[in-house]
Order: sequence, then structure tokens, then C-alpha cells
Amino acid sequence: MRKHSKKYVEASSKVDNNKLYTKEEATKLVKETAITKFDSSVEVAIKLNVDTKKSDQQLRGSLVMPNGTGKSKKVLVIAKGDFAADAKNAGADYVGDKDMLDKIKNENWFDFDVVVATPDMMPEVGKIGNILGPKGLMPNPKTGTVTTKVADVVKDLKSGMVTYKTDTFGNVHTIIGKASFKETALLENLDYVIRTINNAKPQSVKGVFIDKITLSTTMGPGIKVDKSSFEL
Repeated sequence: MRKHSKKYVEASSKVDNNKLYTKEEATKLVKETAITKFDSSVEVAIKLNVDTKKSDQQLRGSLVMPNGTGKSKKVLVIAKGDFAADAKNAGADYVGDKDMLDKIKNENWFDFDVVVATPDMMPEVGKIGNILGPKGLMPNPKTGTVTTKVADVVKDLKSGMVTYKTDTFGNVHTIIGKASFKETALLENLDYVIRTINNAKPQSVKGVFIDKITLSTTMGPGIKVDKSSFEL
């Protein structure tokens, strides 16, 4: 049986596991249950009523948090010519084409958090898909990371864009901010995430779509959120 730290036990004592908290109560409580010495990330886990064996029920997308995430991402852009220049001007951390792909392949280089690529570069990127894919770094049109609008995407990523997808069990996990955020900022981000996911409901899903919502901080206890406190 896993033994929890004294701080975790103390934080858990503030949470009633049998209660569904309103979104307002949950965002207040999640700040109070942050237990790390560093500024903890606040995450939401959404359990969906989907069958992930069906391709049309595998959700994948991206969204830009109204108040950012509090986390700066290192962006690698694979592009040439004007697109590469646009990426540099927009603040991309690394820009290149085959040279960057070779660096990843030959040097096991991963000093970045997300990869953006133009469509014309995807055949080259695909050659190292076996390296990028398992790390969740493969660019994808559904998440907006395969695009000709590289400048816009780089700016969005730098200002709080996150990608999401359902896992094998039909859960979606994403960061909505930091424990240091004001409650109103966390609440706005949480609202936006829930609305975005709800609007992405596949037509083939009948009945209840969002099953459960849980908030937590890094290494902190889970807080169950009442679905009825959202306007869905």
C-alpha cells in the first residue's frame, strides 16, 4: 500500500471524497491543497462516455486558455523560406528543416516541448515519426501543429495553447493554470476547457458525454467537481 506524505494527508483531510464540489468551490479548494514547494500546476481530468476503439470517438484538439497556463513552452518549428522567417519573428525557440530532424535523430535531442511543421515538411517529419510519436511530439493537423499559419500557432503556444486527446480509457487531461493563479483566472480557464470538450462531442455518442470532472494540483489530492455547476 502506497504511503502518502504528511503534506498530502493534511491536504486530503480538506477534501470530502463523497462530495461533488461546485466549480467555484473546487477552484478555491484546489489552491488550498497545493503541497509542493514549487508553484504547482493545476490539472483537470475529464472522464468521457466514449468508446475509444471507435476512431470517431477519439477526441483530439487544441485550445488557448483565456488566462494562459503559467507554463512557457519551447517551440520547434520545421519549415523553410518565408514560413521559417515568420516562425522566428513570432518567437519560436528553434527553427529549421532537415537539419533539426537530423539533430533529433542523431543526437537524441529533445530540448523542446512541441513541434510545429508546415504541410510540405511532413514527409520529412514522418521519417522520424517512430521517434516523435511515442513521446507525443508528432505534429498533427487536428491539434493545429501542422499548418501554414506558423506565426499564429507559435504565438498561441507561447500564450497558453494546450493540446488534448483521449487516452485509452476515455479520459482527457490538461493543465488549466498554476496554484498561484487567482481563483477567477482558474475558473475562467476551467469553464473554457469544459465548454470546448463538450462542444467536441461526437455525433455517434448518445446520452451523457461528460461523465466525471476532477481537479488536482501536482501531487495533490483529487477534487470531484459537480457537472451541473457548468452551463452545458
